[in-house]
Amino acid sequence: MRKFVTELRGKTAMTDDGVILGTIDNFVIDTDSGDIKHVLVVPADDLETREFQKDAQGRLILPFQSMRSVRDVVVMTLKK
Repeated sequence: MRKFVTELRGKTAMTDDGVILGTIDNFVIDTDSGDIKHVLVVPADDLETREFQKDAQGRLILPFQSMRSVRDVVVMTLKK
């Protein structure tokens, strides 16, 4: 199923093992291929963020293998 990036912005991002990461804020796109390289997520208040890379605005930079939208949640398999 295809979705527009604007449909995913503002949804809750969760790992495939059930950890709530935060709210999707934006995406980093490869302009040559059109592929989404990373998802930028405003971290949840109770998430330990030390293990994640962050941008200058404090958003998590999340490279992922796959993602699927399930109602108001985007479930992501993160790259290790």
